[in-house]
Parts: sequence; structure tokens; C-alpha cells
Amino acid sequence: MHKSIFITATDTGVGKTYVAKCIIDALRQRGYKVAAFKPIITGGTGDVDLLGAENVYAFKAPLAPNVAARLEHKNIFVEKILSRYKKLCQENDFVIVEGIGGLLVPIKKNYFVADLIKDMAVPVIIVARPGLGTINHTLLTIKVAQNYGINILGIVFNESQKIKAGICERTSPKEIECESGVRVLGHVKYGGILPKTILEATTGGQHSPASAGRAGHPEMASIDKHFIWHPFTQMQDWQKEEPLIIDEAKGCYLKATDGKWYLDGVSSLWVNVHGHRKKELDEALIRQINKVSHSTLLGLGNTSSIELAKMLVEIAPKGLNKVFYSDSGSTAVEIALKIAFQYWQQEGFTRKTKFISFTNAYHGDTIGSVSVGGMNLFHKKYKPLLFKAIKSPVNIKELEKILKKQHEKIAAVIIEPIVQGAAGMLIQPSGFLKKVRELCTKYNCLMIADEVATGFGRTGKMFACEHENVSPDIMTVAKSITGGYLPLAATLTTDKIYNAFCDDYAKQKTFFHGHTYTGNPLACAVAIENLKLYKKEKVLERLQPKIKFLKKDLERFRQFDHVVDIRQKGFMAGIEIGSYGWKEKIGVKVAMKARERGVIIRPLGNVIVLMPPLAISNKELRHLLDVVYWAIREIVYK
Repeated sequence: MHKSIFITATDTGVGKTYVAKCIIDALRQRGYKVAAFKPIITGGTGDVDLLGAENVYAFKAPLAPNVAARLEHKNIFVEKILSRYKKLCQENDFVIVEGIGGLLVPIKKNYFVADLIKDMAVPVIIVARPGLGTINHTLLTIKVAQNYGINILGIVFNESQKIKAGICERTSPKEIECESGVRVLGHVKYGGILPKTILEATTGGQHSPASAGRAGHPEMASIDKHFIWHPFTQMQDWQKEEPLIIDEAKGCYLKATDGKWYLDGVSSLWVNVHGHRKKELDEALIRQINKVSHSTLLGLGNTSSIELAKMLVEIAPKGLNKVFYSDSGSTAVEIALKIAFQYWQQEGFTRKTKFISFTNAYHGDTIGSVSVGGMNLFHKKYKPLLFKAIKSPVNIKELEKILKKQHEKIAAVIIEPIVQGAAGMLIQPSGFLKKVRELCTKYNCLMIADEVATGFGRTGKMFACEHENVSPDIMTVAKSITGGYLPLAATLTTDKIYNAFCDDYAKQKTFFHGHTYTGNPLACAVAIENLKLYKKEKVLERLQPKIKFLKKDLERFRQFDHVVDIRQKGFMAGIEIGSYGWKEKIGVKVAMKARERGVIIRPLGNVIVLMPPLAISNKELRHLLDVVYWAIREIVYK
């Protein structure tokens, strides 16, 4: 059920206003409450008068909106248009929006009609003229819409005056359908009635307001339960519950198949940076798709992986000059462990085969990364499969005791710098990371910094290591590297480590490791654009006031007796609720309560995790905190 439809066209003057009026009249005849909305008009009010439409901006000159506005020394504020549109949606069963000209008519600099459609998150009907040239114009319009990710309901041909059907009129619709795969809904003939096919596409097959607003795709939950095994999920519970199925997204919000929008309070598992459906990231993918989607790095290179590697080295801690790609945080850690092990073997220190990791560490779920992990809840069942790592408490004196005694056997110390995320946002003491670096140097061990969760601004700096001016020997990154778009990871090393693998082919010092999709051009292309946006939009600079607000507002949670601790570093925060056992699922209950008010969070046991997209607005951040506060109060105290 589409509550809103955007009527666009292949060009100016093809009759989209008349088509919009026909649709509006037909919907009203069926009993719907319908609003007509033409956000911007230029060159007179004729279209608005015909539709009885509301508008936000009106300019005298019959020009593109940005030009017409400039001539009158005025500005167009998209937020004002979206605000009025949202209010109309709340007040009506349907909102029929008419655009101005075609999809690439500029509203502001670098902001087109197509961008407005995306921001409205609304499907379109494309109006075309039936004569000569319509195949070219219509296919171009369809391609632009598809590249923007706009949902096209179909194409309508409009006859603005009585014409005699010729060979173009008879053959063009089928050709357009065949070439584009987009359905031709029908013709609106001069003075005629609206074909049923157009109305059915508009209403989604519904016939009265009584059937409007029903949950979409209800069968999806059933299919999901039948076929999908979800990660970190007790499937017996999942089978009993009504799952939330996500179908769309925009900005910091996710839209479920029931039509409701939810604030993404955990960045879709700690990965989203700039918001969902970010224009620049979408376009980067499309550009790369039009070049090549995948080419192996085994024996070949590709341009996007090369460009990204250079960018990663430029922003990484000093000395990390080589990049090895993979596709997840776990694989990046596996690679780091194997590189560290092989490095010492090839340097002649054959006794260096052990790794030190820290209590409560989490480095992923593959066998090697689990071996250096410290999450018994997740991993104790796999103990027989693991190699034995040496566990140190987060205590410098204890770490030095281990190194002093066993350094000749230690290949590397692996650490989540500053914050142990999966452990429940545990913050290390100030100066601890720097001391770990000093001890690794002193006892001739490599230092591996696992920045999978903490990297790309999550702690307030590009990498957590920067807080204490630390340069590790090996660093792993993933999660936010693509802004939350595609799987990609990288393991960065120093030249010294890299050079230990460079020798005659016959000596077999090659690093014999790789993945089919290593350095995938699509993932690398979107990662490149992601990193450009950090600089272009001053992401880290703009994040600092939000970090301060988060820190200040979290203090109100301390008034709850059952909140035993609040931990925060940058945009990583955890609210720990005590006095409850694991079986009581208090964290899960709070998270489910928050959904009632349109917020998605995912707890770690009894720790309520807050990890929103870095692009979240102050208003959205306040809403997130308000809802979590309410949810804790409702679950714990009522």
C-alpha cells in the first residue's frame, strides 16, 4: 500500500498535472482522503489551480527552480518541503506529489528532483508522451530513477490532445516495457477516464480506505522462519516471536515491512556512518558497477583497491604502509595472526609462536580470532578446536610479568585499543594502550591493534590508537570502512614486516592466504567515497559536540538504582543494568520495549549499547536517549 505517489515525467509539458488530477479524482471517488502537493511552482499557478494543490515555493519565471529562485534572490530549503510533506502524510490517506519537469531538474546546487524523491522515500509514476522520441526519453528517465534507487510503479502515456495513433503510438509502449522491464500502466487519453491498471498500481490493489495501511509483505516473516538461521540468535525464541523485517532505509532510520520507521540506534551493528542511502555512496557504487563489479587480486590489480590502499595508509597511524584486504573483521584478525606468526618464523625466531590477548577480549568468530578471544559465553563450546593463547588481565604489571617470563615465545600482543566493545563497552585506563606499545617494543613482540569496532571515528578520532599516539605493527580494520554498505576489511602492516615476505620465489616466503573477493572493486569504490566524505563533511569535527552531549545526557541514567555503570568513549556507550541474571534477559526486554517507540537497539547481555550512526542529528540523538531512558524505566521499575 503506497500512501504517497510522486508524479514525474520525461520532460516538461507532457501532461503530468492532468495525470495527477485523474489519479486524485479517482482516489477521492473511492473514499480516500487525498492531498495534492506540488512543492515548487515556477511560471504561474495554473498547475496548482487545476490540482487544488498546496505548494511551499512559487516563483514567477518559468525556469528550473534553482534558477528561478536565484533571479528573485531567494533560497529553497528542502527541509521545509519535507516537513510540509510529512504533515500532509499524517493528515491524509494519500498524498499525490507532482514534480517539476523531469528527474534531473535542479532544485538547488547538486540537488535534483530525483534527490527530493529519494528524501521523500516515495515511489514514482513516470508520465511520457506517446509520440516519436518517447523510447529514448522514457528509457533515459527510467535509467536515472533506477540509478537513484527510486521505486518505479510504472509508466503512463498521456495524450494532451486528440491525436491519430500512428506506428510510434502503437509500438513504443511494448518496446519500452521490453527494454526497461518497467510496466506500462496504460494511456490517459484526452478527455477520457483513468484506466483501472493505473489506479490499481497506485493503490496497490486496495479498493477502499478500510484496507489501507495494512502491513506489507506479511509472508516475509513466515519465509524467514522457514529458511534463515540468524547469527547470535536463539532460533526457538525467534520462531515464537513476530520478527521485525527491514525493507528500506533512509538517513538514520530503517523502515520495516509493517510500514513503520525505526531509529537505527546501533548503526546496523556498528557499521553505518553517514546514514542509509547516502547519495554519494549510492552513486559511487553505480559508477563502479558501470566499470567492473569484481576482479581478483590474485595475480591482478584493480584501480579502486589501489586508490583505497593509498588513502588508508595516509590516514593510518605512522608506519603502517602496506594493506592486505579481506572481507570481515574476523578474517582481518586471522590474517594479522598468520602474518605475525610467519614473520617471526622467516626472521629466524622460530620459538615465537604464542599470542597474548586480554581478558574479555573479542576479536571475531573464526577459529583463530576465537582463540585469542576471551568471551566464554560465545566461545567456550569451541575450546577443543582452538590454539592456546595466553590471557592477561587489563593490567600493565601483570602483562609485563607475562612478557618478562615468556617473551621469547611471544609472537604478538593483540588488543582492542581503548574500548573492549563486545565485552560491554569496557574502557581501558588512561595510558594503558601506550604502555602496551612500550612493552611490546621492550620485549621484541609485535603489537596488533584490532580497530575493527573502534576505527573510523567511533571513539572520536579516526582510530582509537590516536588517543595515545600509538603506532602498532599490525592494525585490523573493517565495519565502518565502507560506511555500512558492503563487506570489506583490511590488515595494515609496517614495511619491515612486509619485507620479511619478499624473497626469491623458490624460498616460499610468500604469504599463502587470500579470499575470492579480496579487494572487491565495488566495496573498495564505496570505501573510497566514504573516506572522502569524512573530509568533505568534516565528520570528526562535527562529531565532537555530539560526543559531549551524549556524555552529559547519559548522566541522568545514574539516578536509576539498577544502573550499576555507564561507560562511554566517543560515540561508543554502554549502560549496564545490574541485579539481574542472564536468564532474565533484561537487556533484551529493554530493547524490545524501545521498539514500541520506534528505536532499534541491541544489548550485550545486561548492557544497553548505544552506537548510533556518526551522522545522527542532535534531535535524533536526544530522541534515542529519551526512548532508552523510558524503556529502562518501564521494564525495570514497573
